[in-house]
Amino acid sequence: MNMSCRLIVSMDDQTLTILQGDRALREFAVSTAIKGMGFEEGSYRTPTGRFRIYEKIGEGQPVGTIFKSRLPVGLWQPGDVTEEDMILTRILRIEGLDEANANTLKRYIYFHGTNREDQIGVPASHGCIRLSNQDMLELFDMVAVGDPVEILGTTR
Repeated sequence: MNMSCRLIVSMDDQTLTILQGDRALREFAVSTAIKGMGFEEGSYRTPTGRFRIYEKIGEGQPVGTIFKSRLPVGLWQPGDVTEEDMILTRILRIEGLDEANANTLKRYIYFHGTNREDQIGVPASHGCIRLSNQDMLELFDMVAVGDPVEILGTTR
């Protein structure tokens, strides 16, 4: 596709809306941090504010590819039981553009697929924005490096 898209994450609604101009193209259910919003390294909180897509990782990898340090290391299958918060399928790495979220790259905050699809729609992550693996594939193909991202903090 790629006329520039804009991504808006609502922590209140646990949704990600993809806009092109003023037109909403798609809305995805997401899971942001169980500990809420925040900027401190090691806080396991989702940062808020203005960002841009810095890097797209995983193109061509199979659904369920397990990433460690942004490298493919194996394949997760639905039904595989683990308590680990896995980074699966694709990664969209984001860079903070505000003073408060400037450490986002260093914090390794991503949009990514998850082994905990049962938790999509409720805050449950360790700071990243999780999507179902199928939604992550769709999102990955819709956006480009440099596309703007806004993460709206909780208001209720």
